[in-house]
Amino acid sequence: MEIQVGDIVKLKKQHPCGSREWEVLRIGADFRLKCQGCGHQIMIARKLVEKNIKEINPANEE
Repeated sequence: MEIQVGDIVKLKKQHPCGSREWEVLRIGADFRLKCQGCGHQIMIARKLVEKNIKEINPANEE
């Protein structure tokens, strides 16, 4: 699965604020994600992220 820093990922379950979209801030054994709805940041295991991804919107590279 090709995920890069800056990509917006859409997850199966929504955040309590109602958003399903998260920006990838850090990649490693864990991912740091930032909610696009409220700005809350979380660290989550790579395995859980890859299992729950519904869609990936790549970052705009200019």
